[in-house]
Amino acid sequence: MVIVFTVGQFLLIIWVVIYLVLNTHFLEKVEPVREKHEEWPMISVCVPARNEERDLRACLASLLEQDYPHFEVIVVDDNSTDGTLGIIRSMQSQYSHLVAIQGDPLPEDWYGKPFALHQASRKARGDWLLFTDADPVFTPQTLATAMRQIETHRLDMLTLLPGADFGSFWERAVQPVIFAFIAALTRFRKVNDPQSSSAMGVGAFIMVRREMYDRIGGHMPLKQAILEDIGMARLMKQSGAHIRIADGQHLYSIRMYHSLREIWVGWRKNIFIAMKQSIFKTLYYIFWIFGFVLTPWLVAGYHLWVQPEWWLQGMAGTGLAMVVVTQAALCHELKLEKRYLFLFPLGALVMAAIMINSMIQVRFRGGSEWRGRTYSQPEK
Repeated sequence: MVIVFTVGQFLLIIWVVIYLVLNTHFLEKVEPVREKHEEWPMISVCVPARNEERDLRACLASLLEQDYPHFEVIVVDDNSTDGTLGIIRSMQSQYSHLVAIQGDPLPEDWYGKPFALHQASRKARGDWLLFTDADPVFTPQTLATAMRQIETHRLDMLTLLPGADFGSFWERAVQPVIFAFIAALTRFRKVNDPQSSSAMGVGAFIMVRREMYDRIGGHMPLKQAILEDIGMARLMKQSGAHIRIADGQHLYSIRMYHSLREIWVGWRKNIFIAMKQSIFKTLYYIFWIFGFVLTPWLVAGYHLWVQPEWWLQGMAGTGLAMVVVTQAALCHELKLEKRYLFLFPLGALVMAAIMINSMIQVRFRGGSEWRGRTYSQPEK
């Protein structure tokens, strides 16, 4: 039994490493461009903000100071109860191209973020719409670089993966594991292939052609979608749009959550929905996460101290070495010190617990909670 488990573990590691190498090969890293053309179309940046006083000022400042000839920033205060509205008003007096919207009360048949973006899109004057969040920070070349990508690849939609900022212990332990999991599930080649139905959207950066956005009905079909970003990408591709996902870590970064509680609540709201609310898929992916992140350490430790056969020790040690090298590469990509890879087994345990909790919350309690709101029967 031990031999079968060890061999199976080793083969799983080899398969995952090969898959990750091949998958990331198709993810282009976008470098900032320092050019702009007066004939470039106008961009409307749409920012939903609900209780975002901690991060909003830095986010808006980075957007408002873009090195791009024609753009506006539309921020919707989604009935915040903190200092969000005050920040928006104070910045509105400094920037003429900042459009502030006091959000309407949330209708019963809408979810918060889709409704806020829907309101922003109705005010937008741009030929292109950039849907983002209230916490990323952007380099001044972001809009120009995105437009260059759009022109080069003749796109209708561009979505960019962000760089990651980490602060607390738990962010360094848990977030890299979750980020790697999301990246591993995204088939980059297929997403970028117009002939494939695969689609992916990253909510912090989705830039769409206004004409295509209107063609799919805007955010109306996504009014009750927790994962409105992925939903947007799917609708765009089904309508014949050419979409592309790329690595935008050199253009913008984000610190999503600041504590274990924020990490837990933030991912709990949507991670089971991302599994299409399937208990089987959830348990299946937990098996793969443990098999690559956690059990290689246990197997190697067992063979080192208990099982003396040299070939089993070698197999377990080689498998663990492959895992460590892969995780060190992840740390390099995330600009995280490599010593933090030793926290990833703990991160895998926490992630699995969040997935189980998300499953219970959505499947058995019938809802998803976020920003003080509870959404019942969220869409898959």
